[in-house]
Amino acid sequence: MLGAVTCSRQTPHTPAPAAAPLPQVSGALRLDGLSEPVRVVRDRWGVPHLYARNERDLFVAQGFVQAQDRLFQMDLWRRSVQGRLSEVLGLNFVERDAATRRVQYRGDVGAEWASYGPAAKPIAEAFVRGVNAWVTIAREHVPEEFVLAGWLPELWSAEDLLNRTDAFVASGAELDVFRARLVAAVGEQRADAFFPGAAPYRVPAGLDVNAVSYVAGDALRRVGTAPFFLGLAAPVIVPAAAAATGSNAWVVNGARSFTGAALLANDPHRAFAHPSLRYLVHLNAPGWNVIGAASPWLPGVVIGHNDRVAWGMTAFAVDTVDVYIERVNPSNAHQVEYRGRWVDTNVVPDPIAMRGQAKPFPFERELTPNGAIVAADTDRHLAFSVRWSGSEPGAAGELAALGLDRARSSAEFRASLARWKLPVVEVIYADVDGVAGRQVAGLAPVRSGWDGALPAPGWTGTFAWRGWRALDDLPHALLPRAGGLVISANENAARTNRLGDLFADRRAYTADDFKKFQHDTTAWNAEQLVPLLAPLHADRIDVEASREQLVRWNRRVAADSAAAALYVFWEEAIARALAAGRIPPALLDEYVARTGVPVAALTKPSRTWFEGDLMPARDRLLLDALAAATDRVRSAAPADQRAPTVSSLWGQLHTLTFRHPLAITQAARRRFNVGPFEQPGYSGTLLSTFPALDVNGGASFREIIDLADWDRSAATNAPGQSGTPGTSHFADLARPWAGGEYFPLTFTDEAVQANTESVLTLQPR
Repeated sequence: MLGAVTCSRQTPHTPAPAAAPLPQVSGALRLDGLSEPVRVVRDRWGVPHLYARNERDLFVAQGFVQAQDRLFQMDLWRRSVQGRLSEVLGLNFVERDAATRRVQYRGDVGAEWASYGPAAKPIAEAFVRGVNAWVTIAREHVPEEFVLAGWLPELWSAEDLLNRTDAFVASGAELDVFRARLVAAVGEQRADAFFPGAAPYRVPAGLDVNAVSYVAGDALRRVGTAPFFLGLAAPVIVPAAAAATGSNAWVVNGARSFTGAALLANDPHRAFAHPSLRYLVHLNAPGWNVIGAASPWLPGVVIGHNDRVAWGMTAFAVDTVDVYIERVNPSNAHQVEYRGRWVDTNVVPDPIAMRGQAKPFPFERELTPNGAIVAADTDRHLAFSVRWSGSEPGAAGELAALGLDRARSSAEFRASLARWKLPVVEVIYADVDGVAGRQVAGLAPVRSGWDGALPAPGWTGTFAWRGWRALDDLPHALLPRAGGLVISANENAARTNRLGDLFADRRAYTADDFKKFQHDTTAWNAEQLVPLLAPLHADRIDVEASREQLVRWNRRVAADSAAAALYVFWEEAIARALAAGRIPPALLDEYVARTGVPVAALTKPSRTWFEGDLMPARDRLLLDALAAATDRVRSAAPADQRAPTVSSLWGQLHTLTFRHPLAITQAARRRFNVGPFEQPGYSGTLLSTFPALDVNGGASFREIIDLADWDRSAATNAPGQSGTPGTSHFADLARPWAGGEYFPLTFTDEAVQANTESVLTLQPR
């Protein structure tokens, strides 16, 4: 097992000692770095509530506790975002590490820390001191995951928290390349119709879109791709769920809440991971009383509430990355044209250490006046460089949340968002005084002469950025006290419209209503598309049976529904068939992954998508797609269920297993994986689960915050709080999560005490 996991047959770097006992969670433990005792109270759902007498001790304890539960995940994240996987996984990861290193922040560290506020660096130093206290223990008593993986954990520094690769992955940098290839294939006007942007496409002066190679898009997709323990490097493809990812959030103020105080809900849609991408924690010290979801490798709370303000976040589409085409000097590969002359690039040696190799790979980062070179077309003497907001100080993803955690009012909370640089998010918030609102936050560039949707020629020097949009220039609003509502769903039509339907009756809502909304499986797309089948008739008997089945269907993508499976496959077949008639084959897969089904193209058919007589052409496509979906459902069904009128239940096909990175062999899968679980919903429902089969994305973390009584707030965080097999909280939250259950996010001392499972006192050494 060890050989398969570490990509070689070599022995580990050090002899594998006996696996460590499970982390200590009760009693007393002496810790370097503390000045006074800290109580760590874990509740019965595995959430630690930390009670310290000063700020520094609080964050030493947070680092220690999160490392206790998530050290292997933290270690793998750090190696991943710093481009250091080759050190432990071998030469197959060199290309991926190189791509990641090209987008690392290389600016002034002092300006970087200052951007987060004066308390950020001391907090980070305290946090890593706590992490290192556990690392020291773990190097002596090596946790099971490290024994299996074949390396030891390393000590951390505060600068290890300043990475922003995660934000780059979320930026959609490769979109510029895709748009350029689409414009090159079909022209500006048709590209506008097929893949509309914020404004009509206009090719920047001097740019030949045919020179924009797919190689650049592939290189950008390599940045931050998830590490995995196989002998081959990761395939570089657009994820099947690219069009589906996002989040839901909404807030009503007291006028529309049953309690008379604001209610807030958030369910971020991200890749399912094991351990979870979020870690729930409660931080309590003078000046601090905040609970919610943290990044396991960062201090503070990113999404949650303190004793005055609650908040949630969704991704928001702001273009923070631009791709430039560079002309390379044919006589000197390290010179590019800029403003009419050849200028030297800045070449920075950055050798990549590789497991099993005596010498490092001689990698060099190369910078032009426009940004880092990420790919080259040597035949044409061109290179592709990238500039993005993450190159600026203060853009480490989510570290600026430290400023949100202590806000005492909505106004103070909104002001603190000025320090939030990346990723760009839409934040909804509410306070105990009845004020609620929304604010887009992030480092959004100001461009002159073009909008950044397409790559720009780098040699002219005329497509540089002109500064940054201020907080007031980004979308924002305050709710009126008489019946306010904010909905944020990434501007996704299906989810936004469904939420609009649910909130249409303007009654007073409860937390239980919000739980139902977060698990709503009514497909808004289906409500628009299925009625189009009602007047039609299919020639094939089995397809006609499918048509009748969909027309009778209640439009809910439930796990126990056969019609749901048929519908999802039909929608996918429609999207592909519609695109196949307009999009070149080389771009078809990526296009469909990015767009899904264009509902309006079917409800209001036009010459953009159909030839000849529009309605008959549309109807033929609907029935042809239904035939394809019928065949697909039948082929997916067990052999004894392949009758014309019988199809698989959606949950039989649409399953989720929480897969651990170490689950490579059969024995490791039994040890580390959790599941499978049948899943309702699909990418177009509020309960968003994607892709169509073998689910790998959705909302493992959810929150519903009741500002009338913090202890009535609820959350989910599957599969569990701990990343350590053998602990009681490794997978205990998975099955309740799959069943739509929540647990209380206990906050007051009385509620925490009533649900205490263990108490650990961390004492100064």
